[in-house]
Amino acid sequence: MASNHSATEQSTKRHKVEGTKKHIIAFLFSVLLTFIAFATVISGEINKDFIYIILIGLAILQVFVQMAFWMHMKDRGHMFAIIGILTGVFVVFSCVIMAEYWAWW
Repeated sequence: MASNHSATEQSTKRHKVEGTKKHIIAFLFSVLLTFIAFATVISGEINKDFIYIILIGLAILQVFVQMAFWMHMKDRGHMFAIIGILTGVFVVFSCVIMAEYWAWW
């Protein structure tokens, strides 16, 4: 009987609602990052090598914002998805490094 009671309590619990304030802040931050990327390319006064570094940094930051706020990776229970994504990143970087070495030899 006690096990049925605890199962009923867990099923009636609601998920914690984030609210629109955090979503609006995340959206504005994403738009700001995109605007900065466009502005650096359009300016034309920055060295191209430095532009590449800025764009890669902004892209990485954009990925973290997207994963944290829109894909809810910051919440509990997403460890399997995070491990899968990190494994994929490791495999891709390993393949790129192997291709680089293969092309050099």
